[in-house]
Amino acid sequence: MSELKLRPPKEEEGTPRPTLAKTKPARMGHPAEPTPRPSLAKTKPARMGHPASGESYQRPATSDQKARVKRSPARDSPPAARHFRYLLCYVAVHSLAPSVSCGVAPTEAPQIFHGKAIPTMSTTAPLRAVKRAFNFNAGPAALPLPVLERIREELLDYRGTGMSVMELSHRSAEFEAINNAAEQNLRRLLAIPEEYAVIFVQGGGSMQFTMVPMNLCLPGKPVDVLHTGAWTAKAIGELKKGVLHNIAASTEAEKFARLPRPEEIKLSPDASYTYICSNNTIEGTQYTELPATAAPLVADMSSDIASRPMDVSKFGLIFAGAQKNLGPSGVTVVIVRKDLAERADKNLPSLLQYRTHIKEKSLYHTPPTFAVYVLGLVTEWIAAEGGLAGMQKRNEAKAKLLYHTIEDSNGFYRCPVEKASRSLMNVVFRVAGGDEAVEKQFAKDATAASLIGTPGHRSVGGMRISLYNAVGLDAVEALAGFMREFQRTRA
Repeated sequence: MSELKLRPPKEEEGTPRPTLAKTKPARMGHPAEPTPRPSLAKTKPARMGHPASGESYQRPATSDQKARVKRSPARDSPPAARHFRYLLCYVAVHSLAPSVSCGVAPTEAPQIFHGKAIPTMSTTAPLRAVKRAFNFNAGPAALPLPVLERIREELLDYRGTGMSVMELSHRSAEFEAINNAAEQNLRRLLAIPEEYAVIFVQGGGSMQFTMVPMNLCLPGKPVDVLHTGAWTAKAIGELKKGVLHNIAASTEAEKFARLPRPEEIKLSPDASYTYICSNNTIEGTQYTELPATAAPLVADMSSDIASRPMDVSKFGLIFAGAQKNLGPSGVTVVIVRKDLAERADKNLPSLLQYRTHIKEKSLYHTPPTFAVYVLGLVTEWIAAEGGLAGMQKRNEAKAKLLYHTIEDSNGFYRCPVEKASRSLMNVVFRVAGGDEAVEKQFAKDATAASLIGTPGHRSVGGMRISLYNAVGLDAVEALAGFMREFQRTRA
């Protein structure tokens, strides 16, 4: 088989690198339209692999980038390796040639495993136009297009190393720089004080339902929980396995259609900590004012971290899965006051102690390297878009338009959430009085219109629109137009 060459066309001298500037991607039936925006230089984000410097992304290509290391052609290897190589090849070259082979013969017939036919993916990369959908998925969710373009540029050869980020050793200087830049970017964006540690762990937000009480609970002192939906229910489920706790407030009797009012909250005088979920993705509620508590406040902030300004010093611990506002799935951010991390019994398994990850700078064991890399790029993008204040303005505009479309429908669409508790991140509503057949048709027609991820969570039904940071106002405008037309044809 002839040797595969996956390099892009040779760059001219002085050609700038792709930037994380905001662009309008090609949509179904529409050409791509670039949008001018100010230089990123003034935001001074930490570059992945470089200290904060203030230099713009638009810098000339370096000599090592022009003289890239030529990768070896595909050779015989195990099936899993061949499929992984195909994935790298496909992302890099699907737009470069009419039909590009990645050195692996295509598999058309399904394989038989334990008597069942298992479908297999094709191992060729045919030419096709890139079509970007409007993504309202609840998580994993939309990523900024400039970030995806940067990933594509660096996927096969990260900064002249001849390796993808996914292939770098987590002990290498290159990855340590990536890891450090991601942490420092978060510290600047969220204005995290020095007395707080920032660590990247695995296991998702759900692992924190166990790790938090294991590390922060004090003997004989309960955990106060404000019960506001499905995710606090899961945290309570872990506490029931042997941790003293108190349900300080709950709106379950009202189907979690609102958050607890201050006068309804009954806190313990000696709690180990008070636990909340700052934004409830399934029920569509979000705190705008934090509950007053003498005990350290712990927040599951998986679905609204970095979506608005916040005072980290009001919390004892914050955790967040990255897959909604900060990056892809696979990495969880934990921001913990260092003195609280010392509460843990030193006989706990090392991997489950926060102090272990703090001491080792999130490199105690092999981290989710690619997810940390993307998180760093997303934090650069947020900084370039005006930081948390810019995200808040962007998110408020999107939510305002969507809630107005619902309220202006004369009851055809109805949001069950009390207005004071409504989320900017997850907007839930019913269609035609909750008629399931109509709601299924809504979801089907929306998908056909390239509006993806509109059905509500399977536990509650209805519709749910997730408006995370990377979702643009143009996506909500398209959705609002679709909703008005859907109503017109069925009113």
